[in-house]
Amino acid sequence: MSEQIPVAELPEDLRTLAHGIKVGRYTSEDFLQWEFDKLWSRVWQVACRVDAIPEVNDYTVYDIGARSLVIVRGNEGQINAYHNFCPHRGTTLAEGQGTFEKGNIICPFHGWRWNTAGENKFVLAREEFKQGKLESCDVALRSVHCLEYQGMVFVNFAEDPEPFGEFIAPIKDLMEGMLVGEMRDYWWKKIDIQGNWKVAQEAFFEGYHVPATHPQLEIPAATQIYEAEQPDDSAFSHHSIAYDVYPGGHGRFYAGKPTVMQGAVKSQVHADPVENMAARLQLLVDGMDAQVLQEDVNVLRSVKKAGIPEGSSAGAEYIKALYADAANRGRPMPEAKPELLNMWGGEVYLFPNVLMLFHGGNMMMYRALPHASDPNKCTFEILSTRTQPDYMPKTRAKVIEVDDPGDPKVVYKIPRQDLANIERMQKGMKTGAMKQTWLASYNEQLILNMHQHLDQYLTGDH
Repeated sequence: MSEQIPVAELPEDLRTLAHGIKVGRYTSEDFLQWEFDKLWSRVWQVACRVDAIPEVNDYTVYDIGARSLVIVRGNEGQINAYHNFCPHRGTTLAEGQGTFEKGNIICPFHGWRWNTAGENKFVLAREEFKQGKLESCDVALRSVHCLEYQGMVFVNFAEDPEPFGEFIAPIKDLMEGMLVGEMRDYWWKKIDIQGNWKVAQEAFFEGYHVPATHPQLEIPAATQIYEAEQPDDSAFSHHSIAYDVYPGGHGRFYAGKPTVMQGAVKSQVHADPVENMAARLQLLVDGMDAQVLQEDVNVLRSVKKAGIPEGSSAGAEYIKALYADAANRGRPMPEAKPELLNMWGGEVYLFPNVLMLFHGGNMMMYRALPHASDPNKCTFEILSTRTQPDYMPKTRAKVIEVDDPGDPKVVYKIPRQDLANIERMQKGMKTGAMKQTWLASYNEQLILNMHQHLDQYLTGDH
């Protein structure tokens, strides 16, 4: 099913509503196929990060639905993307990650060979093809639009895609201001889960879920939810979050008021404000090992030795110490101005499927990839990245395939809590009794914006 359908003529169970989403958009095989035909075939999308292919001749494979690309770094450092098939009999030319020795892309079936510029260099028994008149250009690798931006490789399958500058414009300043292009691999994990790709990423579009899903991070709120007869949500952290929806489906949330990352700690466990803040941030280190890292907490605790000057705060002194430490090590950091400091603990959503969460010079990145045929499954990736001094060796990002999402040694506590919810949401949507979701007008506005823009691709209005 691939025809363009006006939004008003979408089947009722596949519509975006003013206050919610029909569940068929998450469970229908037809809708999944529309997405492949109308969205993924035309939208700019992140195929990989550049540190997955840091050296000449390095490659990685990007699969989206039935489509497969080989992303390779060529002789001059340029990055190319080719459809992953041999024009002879269709054999895929690469799998996973690796390096093409001497820059030769060789079909494992009959040994046909190409260079990293996609030019055919050898055909076994060439004289047998096309009456002996087979030209190299006849069997050159087929490329797709490909470019590097902010440390990511973007691809687009369309013959005449939307100009990339127009696509990225709504979040360009944020990505560049937060130094996304300076981020380097810390770790990268890939997890197959029982949930639609949209269900998976929408779990991270708001801070509204934190009190119930992550009670260890918001103890007073959790106590209200689970123990109070009449819960009072006035102190819940989601009241401090500001949201922005942008053209193109992009969006962000950030600290409308100071966050824990800047010293605003509501649960006072210790008398010392630095220890209070350190204890709270340590929960994020132990629960994610991404976004906030152990070295950040160590810097914070160094503030205690110097003391907090009168008129200052633990958060303000932490920021000063973190920037001083980075300067001493030659580590790049975003400019310390309010609009960027507000992104500490916040998120930028890059349509259609990438989320970037920040803390100083760190970024945790989520990516949700649809299953090729089952709308109830997806692959969810978590990447931990950080800026590093230029003198530090650049290591290649290598994916860790997670076999057991419940293994606490591999998947930390906070993502385990989120992944459990994703699978329960998908299960609930398939009961047959649920017809639609209900969206909070403020806290879940990024979800609605994303679906509305997805509809523009489905109907040909984009």
